[in-house]
Amino acid sequence: MHRKRAWATNDDGSAALEFITVGVILLVPLVYLVIVLGVIQEQSLGAEAAARHTARVIALASDAEAAAARGDAVLEGVAEEYGLDPDALQVSVACVPAGVDCPSSGATVTVMISARVRLPFIPAAFGLDRALSIPVEASAVQKVSRLWGAQ
Repeated sequence: MHRKRAWATNDDGSAALEFITVGVILLVPLVYLVIVLGVIQEQSLGAEAAARHTARVIALASDAEAAAARGDAVLEGVAEEYGLDPDALQVSVACVPAGVDCPSSGATVTVMISARVRLPFIPAAFGLDRALSIPVEASAVQKVSRLWGAQ
């Protein structure tokens, strides 16, 4: 005769416990992934907006001093609006054709913005926040008027 113990054959209530356990194990990484993708998207849109608006302001400025001042102001405003770290932004401005003053009349201004997105909830211990950051880049091109600087 084979006797089984009652608790070994009773499955009542175990499905709910298994569902909760597996649900939590799968839900936590999924929620973190959604948060991370949202942060990356925000920073990516911020870098794109910073590049586009800075290029536009430089191209529409009346002279080089106004272009630099307005470009810095726009970059600071966009960085604040999108939560970008202004000290961590890398900005490069180039003009085509090469060899001319940048910006100059008739040139094409290219503004490139680079930033690093720090992942949420990553501690700063051992430099993990810097090691696990994701680079984001954006560029924008704007044509400068032939009459630029003539005013």
